[in-house]
Amino acid sequence: MTGFVDILRSGAWLTRERVRIVTFALLAAFVLGAGFVAVTSDGLNDRFGRPLGTDFSNVYAAGTYVLDGEAAAPFYPERQFAREQTIFGKAAQFYGWHYPPYFLGLAALLATMPYWLALILWQGTTFVFYVLSIRAILRLSPAPAGGEAIETMWLPVALAFPAVFVNLGQAHNGFLTAALVGGALALLDRRPILAGILIGCLAYKPQFGLLIPLVLAVSGRWRAFAAAAAAVLLMTLAVTLAFGPDVWPAFLASAKFSRTVVLEQGGTGWYKIQSVFSWGRMWGGGIALAYTLQGAVTVAVAAALAWLWRSPATFAVKAAALVIGCTLATPYSLDYDLMLLAPAIAFLALDRSARGFGPWEKTILAVMWIVPLLARSVPQATLIPLAVPVMLLAFAALLRRAMSENATPDFWHLTAPRLK
Repeated sequence: MTGFVDILRSGAWLTRERVRIVTFALLAAFVLGAGFVAVTSDGLNDRFGRPLGTDFSNVYAAGTYVLDGEAAAPFYPERQFAREQTIFGKAAQFYGWHYPPYFLGLAALLATMPYWLALILWQGTTFVFYVLSIRAILRLSPAPAGGEAIETMWLPVALAFPAVFVNLGQAHNGFLTAALVGGALALLDRRPILAGILIGCLAYKPQFGLLIPLVLAVSGRWRAFAAAAAAVLLMTLAVTLAFGPDVWPAFLASAKFSRTVVLEQGGTGWYKIQSVFSWGRMWGGGIALAYTLQGAVTVAVAAALAWLWRSPATFAVKAAALVIGCTLATPYSLDYDLMLLAPAIAFLALDRSARGFGPWEKTILAVMWIVPLLARSVPQATLIPLAVPVMLLAFAALLRRAMSENATPDFWHLTAPRLK
């Protein structure tokens, strides 16, 4: 037993060959699974009668309402459900529309196409953005000691990241969220205005941007802060002019449905929601207790990030902690949202390759990478959450590393050769 613990502590088990075997095995399994779903579908629904891409059906249905001149309609669950049944059949399951009005324009654009084409374009385009954001992160780094391995393996590892399969299976927006956050952090010090615009675009899923203004303010990155605020104001004005002021009260009314039915009552399933709030509710805690636990974690994470972003820790550690912290800080984060772990893993892999891995760090990194594969199924079967404990452990490890290296210069701001 001691030998096993020592192997996990040192990370010696995480060899390049094992990484290669796992990544290509997962890629092969997904290609076979996706091919089976495609050939057994009718181009609209799968063989079980569910819309291809399941959750994307709510985006497409909402877009058709916008094209009909009824932009507020998706915010009323009964009307949204009726449109989904019209498109996908009376047996269709309800997929709610829980987004701010900023997402309506993109939904309308996608709804101008046949469903299958819109689905491919949506997932394909946002997937490319995700890959480019990971590449942008890797291009920030000086050539690390393990640079050759990272340069040759980063793409297969990014493609085989299990959250990719979760997101593709549900045709959700995890690729876009990861691309916006990862891209913004990659650009933050070189092109702060563009980084701020990307952060502003995250308003389409605002629960993940809660802590970003805080770290921008405490670290004095006011150009990015101002750009993000301006982007949100301009998007708000554009949406109001395009769709009318009625979309805002409709959105606020729908937010109550999302909070009470989906989050507090667990209408979507506690095991699907990867948050401290859901953990508390899944274990029988009341709503007040769950909010108290979530609030305590959110405040603690915010305080830790404020300290970290004013410390001499490397930018990579700060960025990874922010991404993980943004995921921990919200009560509403599902398994496809674990795509946000991808930029955190990229920052950590480069930083540790350049500076050396400490005890347990390789194992923590590997567990972060694999946990989306099990984040839904394990708690569904056992009521034992996985993703939140892993993120808390990774966040704590980052803080510990920053405290132990608080006099280390920030090498991410040095001019360095780029990865090819």
